[in-house]
Amino acid sequence: MIQRFDCGRRMSEMTIHNGVAYLAGQIPEDTSAGIVGQTEQVLQAIDDLLKLAAADKTNILRAEIFLTDMSDFDGMNQAWDKWVAQGASPARATVQAKLARPDWKIEIVVTAAIP
Repeated sequence: MIQRFDCGRRMSEMTIHNGVAYLAGQIPEDTSAGIVGQTEQVLQAIDDLLKLAAADKTNILRAEIFLTDMSDFDGMNQAWDKWVAQGASPARATVQAKLARPDWKIEIVVTAAIP
């Protein structure tokens, strides 16, 4: 069985199948914030979605981080390092990418195990 959360015409924010949660790319709501603030917003959105699946950041298997500018790498890591569960950090990749909106500095996609 496939579960879909916040299912819209174009996409779902999260789908769950066979004990694995797949989150759509999470983006910041307040784009006036700098990279640290935008990253914190995205991480909060991830926390909120995982909570719907009775999971949390310790269940994340993989994170894919898209930055519009690699000069934001250190600022993103500042927020990430405060957030990530020590001893439960996921496999991760960070790449530079052109995002759908020019005011988004970051987008994060995660895959998580459901306990």
